Amino acid sequence: MKKLLAVIFALAITMAATAQDEPEYKMEIGAGVGLVSYVGDYNSNPLKGMQPWLALVAKYRLDPRVAIAFDLGTGKLKGKAETITNGYEFSHNVTEADVRLEYNFWPYGTGYEYRGARRFTPFITIGAGASFYGGPEKGATMNLPIGAGIKYKIGNRLNLTAEWAMRFTLSDKLDGSKDPLGIKSSGLFKNTDGYSVLQIALTYDLWEKCKTCNNDRY
Repeated sequence: MKKLLAVIFALAITMAATAQDEPEYKMEIGAGVGLVSYVGDYNSNPLKGMQPWLALVAKYRLDPRVAIAFDLGTGKLKGKAETITNGYEFSHNVTEADVRLEYNFWPYGTGYEYRGARRFTPFITIGAGASFYGGPEKGATMNLPIGAGIKYKIGNRLNLTAEWAMRFTLSDKLDGSKDPLGIKSSGLFKNTDGYSVLQIALTYDLWEKCKTCNNDRY
């Protein structure tokens, strides 16, 4: 029995030492698919009229809790004026480029490269970007994405993320018409259009982190 306990203890120590030798990675890169919906004068429900959405995703990990995410996404915004007799409808393309900060509620990882890391964690995100929209009033505007999601490490270098984020913009022309209801308002985001994105993304870890660097401490 003593010999068996000694063997188990030795294996545990060896596994613990080996676990912390697994490399950490600084970057993630991948793609996402999802649904996008217009929110504005003709629709106040972010889950109504959803259309297909495609995105390229890259993330730079500052540490196991914080990452900077870069998104390039495109989709279509559709809507119609249900309360106006002219029967106005629109279908406009929208493309965005965003930079966002992600904060994980728990340290994220396999647990082998960073002690205490978890394969699953919820997160929140906020950032800024640019939206380019089509239609008769086509143009570009700044957007402010705010949202939340969950991420799960399905392999040593594979990550699955599901998130929802609302994009608040500075434009009231995403639907092709400016202030069609004649609503008087003031302020940065008052009476402006926006859109909601529900997205699932798969990313792959790249750029192995140097474990012997002096600044490799959290």
